[in-house]
Amino acid sequence: MIHGMNHFTITAENRDATLGFYCGLLGLKEGHRPDLGFPGTWLYADGNPQAVLHIYWDRPMPSGRTGVIDHMAFTASDLKAVKARFDAVGLKYDLRQQAGAGTWQLFSFDPNGAKVELDFDPAETL
Repeated sequence: MIHGMNHFTITAENRDATLGFYCGLLGLKEGHRPDLGFPGTWLYADGNPQAVLHIYWDRPMPSGRTGVIDHMAFTASDLKAVKARFDAVGLKYDLRQQAGAGTWQLFSFDPNGAKVELDFDPAETL
């Protein structure tokens, strides 16, 4: 039986831009990655002992960038600060409040074309 999501894996063209997005902007941290015989990195969410995002550096980009997965979503906090970071670097995003539940959802694209959703508690304010 499934107990939860383990991780997402993406292929990236530009290491600096990709790490700038996921580590600099979103706050994930590079961490332990075993020697798998090819270049890549594993990223961890604060306080989580399991990597949530794996990145390949040596694979060609697929021609259909999104493939069959539409987007990846992360639970996040401090909506006001995250929005300010996106605004400060001029990164486009779509911010909306989910009907019914009230969850704040910020959608954007990483430097490789992957759609990323950040979900914030409905009680957060702008």
